[in-house]
Amino acid sequence: MAASLAACSESEVNPPTQPAQPIVTPEAEAPAPTPPPGVGTVMPGSGPQTFVGRWAANARWCARTTGAERPIEINATRFEGYENSCGIVAVSQVAEGYEASLACSAEGRTSSERARMSVQGDAMRLVWLNRNEATVSLVRCPMPGAVPPPS
Repeated sequence: MAASLAACSESEVNPPTQPAQPIVTPEAEAPAPTPPPGVGTVMPGSGPQTFVGRWAANARWCARTTGAERPIEINATRFEGYENSCGIVAVSQVAEGYEASLACSAEGRTSSERARMSVQGDAMRLVWLNRNEATVSLVRCPMPGAVPPPS
């Protein structure tokens, strides 16, 4: 009996250097849902990496970590600014760059925002679509700890 248990457990346990076999469930076998057209669409050779990063209205603000005159931070799921925090609900690629739908919280209030982010090199044009298209010009900040390029 002990020999049959040992043989059974050895064949079911994967070595530590190999991944375990996937568990087969009805959910795992179902095809992944496809997003509606235009939601989360990324064109080849582009993508959120164009707008992901730290951005400031003035390059001198890049070194600051507190206060109103500091960079905003954008990643694929969050948009973090001074006294506001937004989750990126959806991103669509448009001719001018990307349009994002944001669910924001600022000073205890929640709101829905829409923004267009157009990036050219290390410059971003941020247009707040539901704020009468108020436009902000931003520069890309180096990531903390990044080595600046040689002059």
